[in-house]
Amino acid sequence: MVAVFFLVISSVSAADDNMIKLNVNNNTFDVKLEKNPAADELFKKLQEGNITVNAKDYGGFEKVGNLGFNLPSNDEDVMASPGDLMLYQSNQLSLFYNDHTWDYTKLGEIQNVSSDKLKNILSTGDATITLSLK
Repeated sequence: MVAVFFLVISSVSAADDNMIKLNVNNNTFDVKLEKNPAADELFKKLQEGNITVNAKDYGGFEKVGNLGFNLPSNDEDVMASPGDLMLYQSNQLSLFYNDHTWDYTKLGEIQNVSSDKLKNILSTGDATITLSLK
């Protein structure tokens, strides 16, 4: 008789639990991460601790700030909508409150919030964006 054992190795990734928290200017939102290498790497970084980005307004449609590290990018010409969380140039985090088309890698999307509420929160002044695991 031959005994066969299977060892299942499990690692936590964005595919396993693709929701994170985003706090911007004392407002907390759920973000559903995309299933791509950039979002997976972001999720791994969040396992090491929270990520805080000091973001500035750009063009009247987004807040953008340096992550302090690079993520793998697969930029495509996409239409960003309010609530989209995008990677720009491998190391910039962009959070949209208006529509815009450019080359980005989508990281995720804020869930259950109106575009009007996001615009009110994001359209004035600088923003401190903190990403964390649930």
